[in-house]
Amino acid sequence: MRITEHSRLKDFNTFGIDAHADCIVEWSSVQELQAILPELDRPILPIGQGSNLLFMNDFHGTILKSAIQSVDILHKSDDHVLVRAGSGVIWDDFVSLAVMKGWWGVENLTAIPGQVGAAAVQNIGAYGVEAKDVIETVQTVCLADGSTRDFNVSECGYAYRQSIFKKELNHQYAVSHVIFDLGLKPAPKLGYGALEQEVMRLGEPTLNNISSAVRNIRDSKLPDPAILGNAGSFFMNPVIPSSQYESLKSKYPDIPSYTAGNDMVKVPAGWLIDHAGWKGRALGPAAVYERQALVLVNTGGATGQDIKALADAIIADVREKYSITLSTEVNYI
Repeated sequence: MRITEHSRLKDFNTFGIDAHADCIVEWSSVQELQAILPELDRPILPIGQGSNLLFMNDFHGTILKSAIQSVDILHKSDDHVLVRAGSGVIWDDFVSLAVMKGWWGVENLTAIPGQVGAAAVQNIGAYGVEAKDVIETVQTVCLADGSTRDFNVSECGYAYRQSIFKKELNHQYAVSHVIFDLGLKPAPKLGYGALEQEVMRLGEPTLNNISSAVRNIRDSKLPDPAILGNAGSFFMNPVIPSSQYESLKSKYPDIPSYTAGNDMVKVPAGWLIDHAGWKGRALGPAAVYERQALVLVNTGGATGQDIKALADAIIADVREKYSITLSTEVNYI
């Protein structure tokens, strides 16, 4: 366990916001966390790599960061393998391990920043796959009393970039481990045209080629947080009624969409932001990334308030132009 008081948070969030926390506790086991919980100042905020957070001010409380790095096979059959990963495992390292071992299910989620625990909280997703598709159980520690609780995937309240840990149980549990149900037989998911094209360019739809294709696409569109502070996609893709989409399409014939079921349509937020004229624009030290309109960046010295001001301006403009209200994927702290 490592405890740091009055610590800078710049290295604990990918936006590079230079806020401070009263205390940061990095814990390496459930027992360590249970032992220290009664002594911690409240409020308590569990984080991963800080890849989906925007600190608006200094945090007056305790930041919890998991350092549990274990990855264990719990059960293996002819078709599936149950794998338990520590919440502190870097997500992309877990994906790379799965690809190397021949475990199918997370290859489309290559190169997403963050840790395993945060992936389960956020229900990360990309190229037609979400974390909920492969999660079997989320193992947690209650921050109120230190008790442990296992949440079956059906209890996690998963939806598009949502979970019970972001809503009803927000900041009430720290994730210790996540159990994944992964496949042992080829099951490529290439529903997105750009992904299929890149995989075919590399060859057959193998685990390695799918993972490499996703990495190539993401690298071409998304900035490295170590060079340009960002949190990946800042906005969620809005889901609107089909009737509203048809009305928009009559005005904007090239507006893309994806079927969302129940007579609803998902519209790419990046397209809306780009066609509203925001790609590459800046407000002070906060800007919209020139290659991907979904990404807001810290060009140097931006505060959380600077990033939020840009996001608010984009939301207002998109609402005025398209009658669609964007929601943020990034969590304001």
